[in-house]
Amino acid sequence: MPLVLPEPVLATTVLIFRQDRDKNMTYGFDTLQIHAGARPDPATGARQTPIYQTTAYVFRDTDHAAALFNLQEVGYIYSRLTNPTVAVLQERIATLEGGQGAVCCSSGHAAQIMALFPLMAPGLNIVASTRAYGGTLTQFSQTIKRFGWSATFVDFDDEAAVAAAIDDNTRAIFCESIANPGGYITDLDAIATIANTAGIPLIVDNTTATPYLCRPFEHGAALVVHSTTKYLTGNGTVTGGCVVDSGTFDWSASDKFPSLSQPEPAYHGLKFHETFGPLAFTLHGIAIGLRDLGMTMNPQAAHYTLMGTETLSLRMQRHVENALEIATWLENDPRVEAVTYAGLPSSPYHHRVAKICPKGAGGLFTVSVKGGYEACVKLVENLEIFSHVANLGDARSLILHPASTTHRQLTPDQQEAAGAGPNVVRISIGIEDAKDLIADLDQALATATA
Repeated sequence: MPLVLPEPVLATTVLIFRQDRDKNMTYGFDTLQIHAGARPDPATGARQTPIYQTTAYVFRDTDHAAALFNLQEVGYIYSRLTNPTVAVLQERIATLEGGQGAVCCSSGHAAQIMALFPLMAPGLNIVASTRAYGGTLTQFSQTIKRFGWSATFVDFDDEAAVAAAIDDNTRAIFCESIANPGGYITDLDAIATIANTAGIPLIVDNTTATPYLCRPFEHGAALVVHSTTKYLTGNGTVTGGCVVDSGTFDWSASDKFPSLSQPEPAYHGLKFHETFGPLAFTLHGIAIGLRDLGMTMNPQAAHYTLMGTETLSLRMQRHVENALEIATWLENDPRVEAVTYAGLPSSPYHHRVAKICPKGAGGLFTVSVKGGYEACVKLVENLEIFSHVANLGDARSLILHPASTTHRQLTPDQQEAAGAGPNVVRISIGIEDAKDLIADLDQALATATA
């Protein structure tokens, strides 16, 4: 039976479906980051999206329940699958990214597995960038082996090497728009061309850029993932992740993606792409991914992230302004060997800023400190305003020594390839007064390099 789109179960949400899309897309980013997906609660008049702290939802009758479980009607069944608070966040992120739909989950790492799950099977592989978060490199090089999947890591500045790494068993290309930790900017258009030629989706982790600085779908990406823990929430309170689907990839163009193009046994032979079209990947993520993997975002986490998105553009503007001022100061400091910030004219990635991230190069970069490993340790231990934590994208300025933390499990060669050598610290610039941050770095560098 065909999918029936009912009136929203609750007026605070349009679930994952982007009703009035054309109307919404006439609004500017600053308006959408506050209003997309949300409406005043009809029962109470509450203007902020309520936290629907419930596990289950009452069915109208047995026919209604059966239709929901058969995917013949969309609605709320159980909060492992869908929740009204989480649905508003899904709608908002999908709108900001310019995607068709989104699925929120428990963390950024969960989002990566959720993105790959419909595409992969034992014996299949992905091609991934060497410039990525250390946890991602470990997940792809070690953990996914337990599923029978594998990853080939390539320097994405070498486009010929990326193309050469693709074989008959490759099902996706994965990279970060602005790479963590170094702030390197990927030429998404070039990589998307390679992916399209191979007939496989490009998956872009847009955590560090956010849709305010970069919209990967406009550069040919098929899927976007986020750790909503970072800039989207922006206050260091909750973990979360999100997978956003462009709705443009043809899952039925080949036999490479049977989970989406072929009959699904768990739903009486339903074919997701044939039945749901541009929402196929999103609905598969809920009906199969969340159902069976259970990587669910809780409604309170969604609430905190929704509040964070309301100030996203304002925060990102300050992140970028502060990062450029502080990176410029560090580059000219004799105690520093190098700064990787792409916003600096000296950066080899500076020419990509205007094309990929026209509103700025983000707030994340690395600094190579004279004195090596020991100097880096002293630096992070002597800062007053900067917090030494394994996070980024907070309103607060953060610092980390990747070689001893997030990239510790990697070999020295892998650390260097990821831009996380022993003499490198990662800095996530917050929205404080830039002069105070510079003064803090100045005094800590004095101790670290004495």
